[in-house]
Amino acid sequence: MIKEALLIIDIQFDFLEGGALAIPNANDIIPEILKIATNFKTIILSQDWHPKGHKSFASSHPGKKPFEQIEWHGNKETLWPDHCVQNTKGAEIHPELLALNPKVIIQKGTDLEIDSYSAFFDNDKKKKTGIDLWLKDHQIQKISICGLATDYCVMYSALDALELNYEVSVLTEACKPVNLNSGSLALIEMKNKGAKF
Repeated sequence: MIKEALLIIDIQFDFLEGGALAIPNANDIIPEILKIATNFKTIILSQDWHPKGHKSFASSHPGKKPFEQIEWHGNKETLWPDHCVQNTKGAEIHPELLALNPKVIIQKGTDLEIDSYSAFFDNDKKKKTGIDLWLKDHQIQKISICGLATDYCVMYSALDALELNYEVSVLTEACKPVNLNSGSLALIEMKNKGAKF
């Protein structure tokens, strides 16, 4: 029997209603995720966990505004409002998700110099978070992914999981995008690379 896990991406206060980087209607998916989670024995949460002054914050680049793009480490990177700063309320995972008793909480974006949308790698693909090793140790081959946001952390986590040869399902009813248009493009990209919905 194929062992599977539910990977829930970044259900943190800064991405929810009233947060520093609130995603439209993000709170609506929490009941959906809680319902889905009853079907899984293995639940993993990811948590954006940025040090203060992280280089992905617009505030770290004088004269730049959130959502502007810059060249950084040879890549085009989007600048964000300060969000999910370590040990702040905004970085906390919603308590209803913590009550699911996750087996692991993977923290990402912890390196001051590089962002990490994916729960598997930083954006440069130079450092792993450790989740791949944990999944392999537990013989998990299939991952269902949901959470925030479809067009960033969900998509990059799904694409990396596919690249690492996991069978991937994206639970679209339990995801929300930062932007509807890029959310639709993200779904096409994930489907083209082999994700199921």
